[in-house]
Amino acid sequence: MAEITIVRTQQQREDAVSVRVAVFVDEQGIPREEEIDEFDGVAVHCVGYGDDGAPVAAGRLVLMDGYGKIGRMAVLKAHRGSGVGAAVLDLLEREGAARGLRLFKLSAQLSARAFYDRAGYEADGAVYDEVGIPHTAMRKRIAEQR
Repeated sequence: MAEITIVRTQQQREDAVSVRVAVFVDEQGIPREEEIDEFDGVAVHCVGYGDDGAPVAAGRLVLMDGYGKIGRMAVLKAHRGSGVGAAVLDLLEREGAARGLRLFKLSAQLSARAFYDRAGYEADGAVYDEVGIPHTAMRKRIAEQR
C-alpha cells in the first residue's frame, strides 16, 4: 500500500469516484445516480493508492449534527484483505476526531459486517434493504483525544 490520503485535488476526487464506480456500479449493479449523491459535494473523501500508484480504495465522511457518517467505503476486489480498507476507515475516523467528532455511524452491507466489527463498530438495529442489498446500521464511539 503506497498512500492513503484525504482528497484535496480534483484528480484525487476522480480517483476516489473511479473506485466507487468500479465496486458499487460495475461490480454490485447499483445505479450510478444512487451512488453519486447530494452528500458528495460536502463530504470529506479519502482515497487509497496501491504500490503502483493506481487508486484501489475510497471512502467518505459526512459531518452530521453530532456525529460523522462514514460511507461509500470501497476497495477493488484484488485489494480486499490487504489492509487498505482498514487504513481508509482509520484515516476517516482520525479526520472526524480532529474535527471534534466522537461518534461515527455507518450503513454496512452484511457481507462487510465482520470488517466493521473488527474495527470496533457495533450493530445498531435490524437488518434492512438498501439498493437491493441487505445492510445493518452500525456505530462506534471513540474516546476523547488528549
